[in-house]
Amino acid sequence: MGEMNLFISLAIAIVFNYIGDMFLFYLGKYHKEDIKPYFEKHKRKIALSTLIMRKYGVWAIFIQKFLYGIKTLVPISMALSRYDFKKFGFYNIFASIFFVVVIMLVSFYAGGTIQALFESFKAYPWVPFVVLFSIVGAIWYSMEHLTKKR
Repeated sequence: MGEMNLFISLAIAIVFNYIGDMFLFYLGKYHKEDIKPYFEKHKRKIALSTLIMRKYGVWAIFIQKFLYGIKTLVPISMALSRYDFKKFGFYNIFASIFFVVVIMLVSFYAGGTIQALFESFKAYPWVPFVVLFSIVGAIWYSMEHLTKKR
């Protein structure tokens, strides 16, 4: 296997995570009318991201990094709510650093464990199927249970 320079990878990921969120904020702030047609189908997600922003304030910038599906919409909804561009940029620096360091370091150091796990699957090839069906079953059961009307 090849080598990966962890520090260069962290730096690149932090910079481009920051640039991506700043670009989304810029689009929401200065090009509202241009992006509105693309979000017609996502009104529920936009409402949820607005609620997250109102409830958690600055912490929404940190929280949104970890929420798949909302990650793109929070910077846009913050911009639409007239949040200050400089303030967003300032907090976004720290949120980007935190997000990248957490995700990348956990992934990097869990790599050896995951490789060992897949090596053990060679000895017991039936285990991945049991695990997969258990996870799918648990997700299906919880979705049925949580979305049931009361």
